Amino acid sequence: MWIDTHCHLDAAEFDPDRDAVLARARAVDVTMQVLPAVAVANFDAVRTLAHQHGLSYALGIHPLYVDQAADEDLDRLAEALDRHRDDPRLVAVGEIGLDHFVPGLDQGRQERFYLAQLKLARQAGLPVLLHVRRSADALLKGLRRFEGVTGIVHAFNGSHQQAHAFVRQGFVLGFGGAMTFERALNIQALAAELPADALVLETDAPDIPPQWLYRTAEQRAAGERSRNEPGELPRIARTLAALRDWTLAATELVTSTNACTALPRLKPLIEV
Repeated sequence: MWIDTHCHLDAAEFDPDRDAVLARARAVDVTMQVLPAVAVANFDAVRTLAHQHGLSYALGIHPLYVDQAADEDLDRLAEALDRHRDDPRLVAVGEIGLDHFVPGLDQGRQERFYLAQLKLARQAGLPVLLHVRRSADALLKGLRRFEGVTGIVHAFNGSHQQAHAFVRQGFVLGFGGAMTFERALNIQALAAELPADALVLETDAPDIPPQWLYRTAEQRAAGERSRNEPGELPRIARTLAALRDWTLAATELVTSTNACTALPRLKPLIEV
């Protein structure tokens, strides 16, 4: 079984053919997906999809959405985590974090939401799904204030020192489509040299398409599609297998085991 540890199945891009997307994923043994929320408005959507299709979900407020979020949304998150605390398909708090790449965002507000959500995760006893773009050091600083909070660093592309700092904090790192590009030398080097138990796989579908799905802006304007899907995960995994000199079966076993260690509520779901 492959586990896609980060998939936005509720995204509008999947509205026309979501059932077909799920069928294609299951056909290649991607039978578990983690569906992170990005705002209060899609809490119900990810939960409903997880229950309808035997998947899992996370609740959180994404850093790119905090400028539009109300202060009371943190209370709504706290209420949702409490209301669904016994839901076995709720596996994490996320997607949360910091984004220092997109210009014009209120970094102070991002940090306040980030720290508040780390506190909620610790209170709920749940791991987190971390968004990181040019913000690794700031994320690590926040984690040191909340010892014991662990989880997955989604789509990591920082330095080797930062990667190992997250691993020392008990995190695993997510690798996906970006790893498949020939010029992604830093990501590939990380995937090759990090401890084997620090690696999980993800698609971030419909985003971060692998190299074979990438389309230029001109191609997209002409109507060509570059949508990523969870069914691409095994092919993405071949890149990791080649980098580590693993068989594909070993890659599946290692990354699925790591996902269940990082998100402990996953294991009973996949054993059913």
